Amino acid sequence: MPKQQSLDEFTAGKLRVLEKRNLRRHIVSTEMVDAVQVIRDGQQFVSFCGNDYLGLTQHPKIKEAAIAATEKFGVGSGASRLVTGSHPLFDELEAKLARLKGTEDAVVMGSGYLTNMGVLPTLIGAQDAIIVDELSHACILTGSHLSGSREYIYRHNDLDHLKELLTENRSNHRNCLIVTDGVFSMDGDLAPVKELLEIADMYDAWLMTDDAHGIGVVGGGRGSCFVGGQHLKVPLQMGTLSKAIGSYGGYLCASRPVVDFIRTRCRTLIYSTGLSPASVAAAIAAIDLIEADPEFAALPLRKAQDFTSAVGMPAAASPIVPIILGDTERTMSAARLLEEQDLLVVAIRPPTVPIGKARLRITFSAAHDDQDIARLADIMKQILSQQEENRGD
Repeated sequence: MPKQQSLDEFTAGKLRVLEKRNLRRHIVSTEMVDAVQVIRDGQQFVSFCGNDYLGLTQHPKIKEAAIAATEKFGVGSGASRLVTGSHPLFDELEAKLARLKGTEDAVVMGSGYLTNMGVLPTLIGAQDAIIVDELSHACILTGSHLSGSREYIYRHNDLDHLKELLTENRSNHRNCLIVTDGVFSMDGDLAPVKELLEIADMYDAWLMTDDAHGIGVVGGGRGSCFVGGQHLKVPLQMGTLSKAIGSYGGYLCASRPVVDFIRTRCRTLIYSTGLSPASVAAAIAAIDLIEADPEFAALPLRKAQDFTSAVGMPAAASPIVPIILGDTERTMSAARLLEEQDLLVVAIRPPTVPIGKARLRITFSAAHDDQDIARLADIMKQILSQQEENRGD
């Protein structure tokens, strides 16, 4: 059998299995009309499933900054940042990120995924340990696997389990890194950062928070280390520029020695082309806007809380509100029902979430109209009521 034929048969068989289990994924072309209006297959929807929490992908000042940078510096950086790809805009962005996050320095990379894939193996090796919250993002687990260290998983936000793992295993390793999302991407809840930092200090471990879904929208826009007026000095704060910031890229904010070491040894920085000038300039303009208007940065959470109040759910802790329906087919049906009402809420299925935890992941933007939120809440109450009736049967 020709190699190509056997490869095609192998992948086609895998796809058939996924199709039967409602787990096959499809990429759908989506045109953004504005910050929350999108068009798919000729139908216009109000999107409640993006991560553009502040609507900055469509903000006039952000677009103007990207256009001006393209005209001045070109469409691409042309090389790795350690060769010639570190155009002058990087210095400005890194300084603004460090100031926003309260650290000495920052380094910008190609994406949040690349940041975690590179930073974790750079700091942690075979003699070390990484302890990860079980619901941390996939890129944290990827970076952990690549490090070659011993990996321990603690139950979600379970501080007693974390301390138990540290008590049993910390002395067996040279260095230890605790890693967690600051805002969990599928559940929308917050990590107990203050307590995690205290535990890290108690056991001579380092703490790293992934603030991909926190920067720009919680803690006055500064992220999960600043919730409730705190300034928790977490030594390693990473995140992305592609969600509330509205652009693209990833970053690590840390002390100057740590950032210098990452610049020197991190493979996903050294061997990747630098971000385009447009992406960096857009991120600079977005951070300026967030710093200047904390009330604007608070809007996505306020709108999420309006929704949870209307539906009768506990108050949202972030702009992410999961509606866990459990069964994959039931969740897909609920998403189709919302589409019929011109509301786009994508169903999240395993393996992104655990088996039996399929959900509608609803996200809120500063750009959402309050009437659309009320309409979504009314429909969601109907879906949840039907869910309860099914359970009763």
